[in-house]
Amino acid sequence: MTELTRRTLFAAAAAAGAASALTKLTPAQAAMPMSGQQAPAYYRYKVGDYEVTVVMEGVRHFPLPDALVSNAKKEEVALAIDEAHLPKGQMTITYAPIVINTGKKLIVVDTGNGDVAFKSSKGAIGQFINNFKAAGFDPNKVDTVIISHFHLDHIDGLITADNKPVFPNAEVMVPEVEWKWAMDDANMAKARKVDVGALFKRARRSFGVIKNPTRYQWGKEIMPGITSIGTPGHTIGHTSFALQSGSGKVLIQSDVTNLDALFLRHPDWHFLYDIDANLAEQTRRKFFDMASAEKMPIQAFHHPFPGLGYVEKDGKNYRWVPAMWTPSI
Repeated sequence: MTELTRRTLFAAAAAAGAASALTKLTPAQAAMPMSGQQAPAYYRYKVGDYEVTVVMEGVRHFPLPDALVSNAKKEEVALAIDEAHLPKGQMTITYAPIVINTGKKLIVVDTGNGDVAFKSSKGAIGQFINNFKAAGFDPNKVDTVIISHFHLDHIDGLITADNKPVFPNAEVMVPEVEWKWAMDDANMAKARKVDVGALFKRARRSFGVIKNPTRYQWGKEIMPGITSIGTPGHTIGHTSFALQSGSGKVLIQSDVTNLDALFLRHPDWHFLYDIDANLAEQTRRKFFDMASAEKMPIQAFHHPFPGLGYVEKDGKNYRWVPAMWTPSI
């Protein structure tokens, strides 16, 4: 019996390569160019009578910044990334807005980075509308767009590069707390530079086009089956949602966590883009303690696509358990 070792594994691979080279003496019968691109990505599931479609907006990779986590060493963060088998020395962020079809209303929750980002990233992000259309939806038929908070990757997709509404017939709904805080010039003047660029200026750009959005309160059913949940810290008015139809329930967590390998495994870590890091940590623990105790499914904007799963307690920390992917709806 041949012992399975790293040496025998790669020796077998080399032998397979040599055998493949010999076959080149015979003309290939099915050679074709490699595609070099993915198929349009979306995933559907039911919550009671409602149908939820998770739409891939893209994945961004960038070198791990020194200050990504303010209260942990870069080496610790890099180790957590390695342990999750993610690209070494890189921060990886997935973006996935959702579409809720109630049978009467078509609702978009957050809009991604938009077509400006699509062009600047060469298609790595900003794919929401292309994949939205591939999933069979028409932007003109969206009834409502619900915004969780004003970071650019959640609101830039509201308008096009030439400043036109992407969803021209939709009511746009925003958190009242976020609106009052983010649209206050005094708050922008004293904000960190990273927040001015990623939030305050982007809000003014988007809502300079989308005039007078509807402002909703926390703890209210803002649409049938959709209740807003105040989850502040990531931003001052950051909002999550409980979606319920019949006996079906799911928590839409927005940005309570970013990358699960970092901020679920280490909920005490303070993320660069958390406006109030201490409050964000408190919110994470409250939210995930509740979700794990209730065994509630969670839809996560930044977790590996499609971002549907469960959170389990793991000592003082948490772990992400992806929901089973199913081909049927």
